[in-house]
Amino acid sequence: MEINLKPVARVKNSRTTSLDDEWGAIISEIILAEDIPDNAFQHILDFSQLEIIYYFDKVKENKTQYVRRPRGNPDYPEMGIFAQRNKDRPNQIGLSTVELIWHRGRSIGVSMLDAIDGTPVLDIKPVYKEFRPSVEIRQPVWVADLMKKYF
Repeated sequence: MEINLKPVARVKNSRTTSLDDEWGAIISEIILAEDIPDNAFQHILDFSQLEIIYYFDKVKENKTQYVRRPRGNPDYPEMGIFAQRNKDRPNQIGLSTVELIWHRGRSIGVSMLDAIDGTPVLDIKPVYKEFRPSVEIRQPVWVADLMKKYF
């Protein structure tokens, strides 16, 4: 089965390469695609966080490693691709929960988005408290080490 998706927006920011760390200072502008109506962002400022679904269009295809050590670090265990958030994924889809900072016409400003300049956005959804986990999140100890300088 083939699935065809069309971007609803593009990311505009200062990051031109997919470095693994220091995304916290990056403010990204998300600009609606030409065929999306101006009012698609109506009432978006009613929400503090959004989920941005995007396509890793700069990742070379067929680079997926289904089992690997996160960032190739020998101190981390070998993990299956679905037990990590690496960009080299079977379908090259990214997902970030971001903070909404501003809305101006056909664009919004967000922080905490780990997508580089020009990245196509597939969808934008508001974060509802009711969709968040109601229990404490469990994760391996090494994740905190990996994420120390990410944001």
